[in-house]
Amino acid sequence: MTTPFLETPVEYLKGVGPARADLLKKELNIHTFGELLTFFPFRYVDRSKFYQIADIHDDSSYIQIKARIVHIQTIGALHHQRLVATARDASGEIDLVWFQGVKWVLEMLTPQQEYVIFGKPGIYNGRWNIPHPELEIPTQQPLPLSEVVRPIYNSTEKLKSKGLDFKGIGKLVRNILLNEKFIMPESLTPEIIQRLRLINRQEAFVNIHFPQSPELLKKAQTRLKFEELFYIQLRLAKQRHGRLLKHQGHKFLKVAEYVNQFYHHHLTFELTNAQKRVIKEIRVDLGSGNQMNRLLQGDVGSGKTLVALMTMLIALDNSFQSCLMAPTEILARQHFNSISGMLTGLNVVLKLLTGSTRPAERREIQEGLQNGTVHLLIGTHALIEENVKFRRLGLVVIDEQHRFGVAQRAKLWEKNVVTPHILVMTATPIPRTLAMTLYGDLDTSIIDELPPGRKPVVTKHVYEPEREKVFRFIREKIGEGRQVYIVFPLIQESETLDLKNLEDGYTAIIQVFPPPQYTVSMVHGRMKQKEKDDEMKRFLERKTQIMVATTVIEVGVDVPNASVMVIENAERFGLAQLHQLRGRVGRGSDQSYCILMSGFELSAEARKRISTMVRTNDGFEIAETDLQLRGPGDLQGTQQSGIMDLRIADIVKDEKILKFARSLASEIISNDPMLSKKENDILALHLLNMDKKQQNWGLIS
Repeated sequence: MTTPFLETPVEYLKGVGPARADLLKKELNIHTFGELLTFFPFRYVDRSKFYQIADIHDDSSYIQIKARIVHIQTIGALHHQRLVATARDASGEIDLVWFQGVKWVLEMLTPQQEYVIFGKPGIYNGRWNIPHPELEIPTQQPLPLSEVVRPIYNSTEKLKSKGLDFKGIGKLVRNILLNEKFIMPESLTPEIIQRLRLINRQEAFVNIHFPQSPELLKKAQTRLKFEELFYIQLRLAKQRHGRLLKHQGHKFLKVAEYVNQFYHHHLTFELTNAQKRVIKEIRVDLGSGNQMNRLLQGDVGSGKTLVALMTMLIALDNSFQSCLMAPTEILARQHFNSISGMLTGLNVVLKLLTGSTRPAERREIQEGLQNGTVHLLIGTHALIEENVKFRRLGLVVIDEQHRFGVAQRAKLWEKNVVTPHILVMTATPIPRTLAMTLYGDLDTSIIDELPPGRKPVVTKHVYEPEREKVFRFIREKIGEGRQVYIVFPLIQESETLDLKNLEDGYTAIIQVFPPPQYTVSMVHGRMKQKEKDDEMKRFLERKTQIMVATTVIEVGVDVPNASVMVIENAERFGLAQLHQLRGRVGRGSDQSYCILMSGFELSAEARKRISTMVRTNDGFEIAETDLQLRGPGDLQGTQQSGIMDLRIADIVKDEKILKFARSLASEIISNDPMLSKKENDILALHLLNMDKKQQNWGLIS
């Protein structure tokens, strides 16, 4: 059986061969002709535009100039020679540098000849230069249309050493596109193409690599971005429908004694409107007969735990057990203490199960789970152990779900014949655009207001010379009985980054706040879990006044008495990280403060991050700004699911396309859930081929 053209191994492409093929596989994960075609250019250069040398600046990427060669010299010994040619136009001079092929270039260059020079400029010894530029003798003939807009491909040093820079990769792509066997199978139905006025797939692939015009390039980009986002949404919509069919859920129809008693006699404050709305959404899910699969988003301190508890009490009113799984022991214990306090006086049996639970107590918990006398269980990964069995598990609550792998979470579902309802909580507000892609298979509830009486944290940006003023403020707050966090970005001195490091910082803080008048503790990621827990416990019990830490205190630790957060080298932290760190204070009734320390030299992006923090406490606004600044790359641990491995689309810039793709995918699946209708054959086939080639990254709930 012959191999389809696009599945031909890349070593059989003209200009490749075994050595280059091996590099393409290792460096770019390209194994076939088809995979090379989906390695899209990351930018384009307009070859009809010329720069003046004097107009080159730091942000210049690839440029094109017309200049005359006025001086040529070789520098260095025979085997380490480099060639430097000085080119001049009416505005100035630039050096052209070659480190390889010196002899060949020397023979090719003609002094005083004017050339069209193309390449990426840099600065060396205060002079502009272009390493290994492309040179052509100017011609009066206009460029062919297909060469006016030139594609630029990402490459690596190893690929460049084998002649596969952006130009070399472009030649290989051209060899495929010019082959008479090249046919790009269509992936969208005629109805979709017509409805959205898209160009066909073959035309899109030709023009994404070698645009015949700027207009056709735009059409090719729109077509391929839509296709990529549409199939993500189609898969998620199909999975969601399949889950609803496959996983019938327990029907929780009663809201009775436990909920009513808690709500009327134990809840000491009024629920926010957002909490009421979310609980209503959850109740609709629980009574539907389908398995609930809901993401609960809420900023730090918005009251997610209370919503989770009331959901667990609904399960209990319907004679079902619940469990809450947290990523660390300290966070599990915090949930346990918080929920225990809220349940005081109610006849609810709540237990805590972690790695450090003693064997006798563990046996007692396991027995209580199996005979139904334990109603609610809170714990860590210990919950998924095989010998932890429930009598009637009806609800699973997962805190910070991105910290658990898919396989780990699945072990909880398997503890029941009927899959339990799932409530996933996250304190990292996720921008709507990202949630639509990353959590497309979950229903989303958002708690977008803080409980009344909670004071917003006051955030200040302070420069290094004002450090003594900050220390006076810390002394004042400690004098009032408050506690302080001081967070550093590194544990030890870095040779490459001039940052305050934790160990030096700890020593300096002790000198400024000496014992016995002050007590200082330290926590960082290289400590053993027990050491970290012990230090945090001392801080929680007010045995230490200052906690010097790295970002290990970013999520989870709740110390209501801590009212000051100082973040050293704030410019080195991401926006989401800064917001999470700030969330460690402001958890009590006292006014809290977040102080962002930095030097005077800040990049434009760092200034934007810091000014955003000073301006707003709104986690969702901060998440949107973060997404715009950073892109979706590693937000919310998305590398776990692979969803962000987008080849051409950008969920920030292409939000409109994403929304339309989601809407159309939902419409198609609601009309044809299994894609079994004749007109959807092409969609079903393309989805099947995609599933064969890649991991099922849509299964994230």
